[in-house]
Amino acid sequence: MLEGKVVIVTGSGGGIGREIALAMARQGAAVVVNDIGASLTGEGASTGPAQQVADEIKAAGGRAAPNTDSVADAASAERIVEQAVQTFGRIDCVVNNAGILRDALFHKMSGDEWDAVLKVHLYGAYNVSRAAAVHFREQQSGSLVHMTSTSGLIGNLGQANYSAAKLGLTALSKSIALDMQKFNVRSNCIAPFAWSRMISSIPVKNEEQQARVEKIKQMTPDKIAPLAAYLASDAAADVNGQVFTVRNNEIFLMSQPRPLRSIHRAEGWTPQTVAEHAIPALKASFIPLDRSADVFQWDPV
Repeated sequence: MLEGKVVIVTGSGGGIGREIALAMARQGAAVVVNDIGASLTGEGASTGPAQQVADEIKAAGGRAAPNTDSVADAASAERIVEQAVQTFGRIDCVVNNAGILRDALFHKMSGDEWDAVLKVHLYGAYNVSRAAAVHFREQQSGSLVHMTSTSGLIGNLGQANYSAAKLGLTALSKSIALDMQKFNVRSNCIAPFAWSRMISSIPVKNEEQQARVEKIKQMTPDKIAPLAAYLASDAAADVNGQVFTVRNNEIFLMSQPRPLRSIHRAEGWTPQTVAEHAIPALKASFIPLDRSADVFQWDPV
């Protein structure tokens, strides 16, 4: 489905990114395997992971080039895109998968922990997408696939930085879809459920949390790749601005914020009438303080 296309997959030295890079190559794409080779918290660097995945693709008869530039820096992100164009002649798809974690309860979160996560997830997706957008506009085609998370779409404990970045990423994707649809450029999101290095950092403090971790372990990263490869292909030409979730063998189309219920008062509102009339009328439709695990309670199938 991707014969002749060139794809960048950020953070593809392992886990979900690696499986997406391999799937893209199996479908005929030339792949720029981007990974700085850092730790889960974004510290340190190594050329090893990107090189290993690129070598794996080549050994299977595919085309690939490793890249170790950081998505968090705009100039570095431009180099990722330029490498794709210079090595393979064009760029057709970017998968924004690179990520780090710096989990902490909100009242204990430092400014550095906030900045580091937003720089990689939100700024990183913007930086690489913006660099690719120049080429997409010129060639009148392109696809962006962003890895969001139910931590942002629904909520999670101890991840204010990660959740804010991931929900911001869905808004970024929608804005790109609106702004660039006239150039035949598409932008979609996937919220993946899969056991990976990032998920392995989930704290396990009781039997409930242990059960959740064991459930996630059943969901392997390769389950995410088929949807990502499809979204990069011409077969997805009419799929734009959507948010999907993949959970083992299940694919979900996620809702996006829309009005649920309204209340009108012809003479306008005062704080008192809001308390006495508006909120009691609307309260039945309030969204509960769910976490991702509260919404996705059933066993993966």
